[in-house]
Amino acid sequence: MTEPLIKIKGLYKLFGDKAEKHMDLVKSGASKSDVLAQTGHTLGLKAIDLDIKKGEIFVIMGLSGSGKSTLIRHFNRLIDPTEGEIIVEGQNIMELDQKELRSFRQQKMSMVFQRFGLMPHYTIIENIAFGLQAQGIDKKTRHDKAMVWLEDVGLSGYENQYPSQLSGGQQQRVGLARALCTDAEILLMDEAFSALDPLIRSEMQDQLVNLQDKLHKTIVFITHDLDEALRIGDRIAVLKDGELIQVGKPAEILLHPADDYVEKFVRDVNRARALTVDTVMQPAAFRISAETVGEALKQMRTSKQEYAYHVDSDGYQGAVVLEQLEEVDQSEYDKPLSTEYYDNEQSLAPGDQLEDVIPETLDNTYPLPVVDEEGEIQGELSRENLAEVLSPNKSD
Repeated sequence: MTEPLIKIKGLYKLFGDKAEKHMDLVKSGASKSDVLAQTGHTLGLKAIDLDIKKGEIFVIMGLSGSGKSTLIRHFNRLIDPTEGEIIVEGQNIMELDQKELRSFRQQKMSMVFQRFGLMPHYTIIENIAFGLQAQGIDKKTRHDKAMVWLEDVGLSGYENQYPSQLSGGQQQRVGLARALCTDAEILLMDEAFSALDPLIRSEMQDQLVNLQDKLHKTIVFITHDLDEALRIGDRIAVLKDGELIQVGKPAEILLHPADDYVEKFVRDVNRARALTVDTVMQPAAFRISAETVGEALKQMRTSKQEYAYHVDSDGYQGAVVLEQLEEVDQSEYDKPLSTEYYDNEQSLAPGDQLEDVIPETLDNTYPLPVVDEEGEIQGELSRENLAEVLSPNKSD
């Protein structure tokens, strides 16, 4: 099994002058409010264990005060824990001295802030190249590299402008380009898009996903917005009062909330827009490899199946129904099983959004096959399955 790129083990953070003195109370199970009332200390994080894989967008979400921003600031030791380990590529960063920590922050992790964090008296290209300047990279190299990232975030022609001349969305693109320009393997994004207007925010989410398809960075993204988390996250961690409530893929969080707290988050989400076919499909029921109509009939009668998917060496061909085949004259039994005998040849792609396939799924009595780009069946989606998933009263 591949080791996680980032591993958080037994992480606690208690804010106050005598945090270590009160750790026994925290570990006894006292709530955040009880700890505050009894000690005057604020519980930031409690018993956090997390594994983050290389190349994934890992979203940490929760309401205000849940500990999500506190947690991300432990990744590069902007905050030191009261207890626990932060291991990056096998290195416990709590063991780094100040010089090693500075190098770690410059080369291993970049951060994108909510309020952009741009330097007003630097041009856009100078802002983007700032991290390289801090690393001691020569002026021409950092300028050339910054120009590449300027283009990648869609700001060609703005290199000599100043932050005040750009819109909020454009400024955040500069912040993203600056973070990427250092070639850091890990990107930390703390509520990076939350200050933007909804339309610009949506565009930035799309841009991040598109860039990730090319770069395969490890991105830790903080948000309080579940729609944003579902849209960009490979996996999502949900925090409440400093405790980790649930970790899972977007579909797992949406369809199988761990408790009432998570269920409240997901209750009003448009599932048809948030889920894709592959997250809710069922295993394909029955396949036949018959070459002729007669062979198809024999295989279906033997297995007592009413409906089957015809698959040959080229992959999925079409769906057949026993009742329809039984109406075929025996003189046609030796004919190749082909288009004229299929109930339908429709199929769905694994990545299709549910809202896009609702009409065709509901119009078919039998499930529709889910077929990948190679023509292989990955599963099936029925209208009953679809209705269950989209039911507003569904709770697991």
